Amino acid sequence: MHRGKGMKFVGDSRVSAERKPNIPKDYSEYPGKTEAFWPDFLLKEWLVGAVFLIGFLCLTVAHPSPLERIADPTDTGYIPLPDWYFLFLYQLLKYTYASGPYNILGTVVIPGLAFGGLMLAPFIDRGPERRPSKRPFATGFMLLAFAAIFYLTWQAVDMHDWAAAEQQGKITKTVEVDKEAEGYQIYQASCIGCHGENLEGKSGVGPALVGSGHTADEVKDIARNGFKNMPAGIFKGTDEELDKLADYVADVAKK
Repeated sequence: MHRGKGMKFVGDSRVSAERKPNIPKDYSEYPGKTEAFWPDFLLKEWLVGAVFLIGFLCLTVAHPSPLERIADPTDTGYIPLPDWYFLFLYQLLKYTYASGPYNILGTVVIPGLAFGGLMLAPFIDRGPERRPSKRPFATGFMLLAFAAIFYLTWQAVDMHDWAAAEQQGKITKTVEVDKEAEGYQIYQASCIGCHGENLEGKSGVGPALVGSGHTADEVKDIARNGFKNMPAGIFKGTDEELDKLADYVADVAKK
């Protein structure tokens, strides 16, 4: 008899002596508990995605994007507003402990700790339970983060001046102005800081002069005596320069 012939050696009682094909169990053995990835699961995902896509397209058709005028880097009175998913960070920077000399806290430290905690929560709470009530740490941290984001977002929306924002971003009529004219050179030296490069005005600083309808005499009077938020004595040029400036602005004001 050859050595080992007809004998079976099993080193571990947990290992079966009989070889069995490595075939996974059929899904029918788990009724109601699982389903095939293809096509059952993917079909459901595609249907849900299609519904959301159609709804989003209908929303964009019914409410087009609220476009604003072309950005002007010289407009210091413009108050920007981030997209809705960044409003909570925008609101956080309004508080004294997270702005000014403590700006690093509001931009790096606090958001870093919050998002870092969310990322580490699954590794800290490694229990086998799946019920939220039996995972107090992960559940509590998630609820705290949700409440903080919701509150800060609501505060940012409530405190924002939407009427002023609509005016500062309003698309106004643009007119080609002659920047080689002598009147524009005088305007550039005295008025461009408040009324814009193309006399379109700047939000919170000066109104638009394009289409304002001011006559040359009215422009002279405003330059000397001021008007509304514009103080008197802004124009420092000579009377001859004032005449040229007034004629130039009055011509643009008619357009």
